[in-house]
Amino acid sequence: MNSVACPSCCSIIRTKHRSVSRRRAQVRAMRAIVQRVSSASVEVEGRIVSEIGPGLLVLVGVHESDTDSDADYICRKVLNMRLFPNETTGRAWDQSVVQKNYGVLLVSQFTLYGILKGNKPDFHVAMPPQKAKPFYASFVDRFRTSYNPDAIKDGVFGAMMKVNLVNDGPVTMQLDSSQPSKNAKDGMEEP
Repeated sequence: MNSVACPSCCSIIRTKHRSVSRRRAQVRAMRAIVQRVSSASVEVEGRIVSEIGPGLLVLVGVHESDTDSDADYICRKVLNMRLFPNETTGRAWDQSVVQKNYGVLLVSQFTLYGILKGNKPDFHVAMPPQKAKPFYASFVDRFRTSYNPDAIKDGVFGAMMKVNLVNDGPVTMQLDSSQPSKNAKDGMEEP
């Protein structure tokens, strides 16, 4: 079948292959965009509702299939990501937000699961708001119980927010809860 030269058939095969590849590439996991910041704040209706100094701004997208294990994974990874330099040793990428005792600003952002249908975004894979609001609230609580509660700030779920930040580096990382760790074969995972 591969030896038959028929451009119209080949294009059909390629089209089918591409759609399968796209379906496989769609992430079915909680998503976080993590930015190392010198400062960040959230403004709603003209007033600042949350702000941090140095630390991490985390934009959080909740997928319709997310569970508590996805939230646990993102929380653990964000708090343990070594995105900060160690001034004592001079090593870059050596300390976490917890080790530095810095702030974390969490912002719910369903648009991280936007899919373009033509030129219009479609958000059908994001968790519906009535389910996402309590899920996101428990996610914020998870951060507060895992770290210093006063260091965890968040925006206003469902509100139109203006997020201001001074990106330090710039350093921006994407984190999906379904990413396998390099030690997944051994049943072990790095903190």
